[in-house]
Amino acid sequence: MQVDIRNRPSFANLLVQFQPGEKIIAEAGAMATMSADIEMKTKLNGGFFGAIGRRLFGSESIFINEFSSPSTGELVLTQSFPGDIVCTELRGNTLFLQPGAFIACEPTVRMSLAWAGIQSWIAGEGLFRLKLSGNGRLWFGAYGAIFEREITGEHIVDSGHLVAYEPSISIKVGMAGGIFTSFFSGEGLITRVRGQGKIYMQSRSFDGLAAWTNAHLW
Repeated sequence: MQVDIRNRPSFANLLVQFQPGEKIIAEAGAMATMSADIEMKTKLNGGFFGAIGRRLFGSESIFINEFSSPSTGELVLTQSFPGDIVCTELRGNTLFLQPGAFIACEPTVRMSLAWAGIQSWIAGEGLFRLKLSGNGRLWFGAYGAIFEREITGEHIVDSGHLVAYEPSISIKVGMAGGIFTSFFSGEGLITRVRGQGKIYMQSRSFDGLAAWTNAHLW
């Protein structure tokens, strides 16, 4: 199965080209267009309670769609906001995604919810995170461009910009500086990521967009 990421970084989408019998799992609502002979099956992810948990705590849809083709065919997948999409291949390892980032994966990738902690909630990232593990390719997206960084020790990320990270990374929320600096610099709270591993960040945040929009409405 060939999957190309097109129109990066502002309006990225996935062009999936099937060979007979191949399958891909996608978030509900991600399909933009597809060949007429492609088959789509909708199902609960992880059973009823697992699906409800994804919706309530992971900001993901209750349902996922499985696309397959009895012959050759094309499928275009996209996300609901402008931004970039990246692909990473899991080889028995695990990656945590922030709510709303998941787009698609191969059927050999396992998906579940994992506790993110109070620190993540304070940082505006939610109490839970999406856990992807197993073997296979995974595609996820974000608002704005996506860039990755291999960290050793500690790195600072502004709240709302962390997209994905490996299990070896821990999160702690703190102020950007002293009380005066934190409240009047416009930075407020920041996220300190610690450990050794890879993190993915987005160049824009929804909180920043909301603040800019609100400032121009009055």
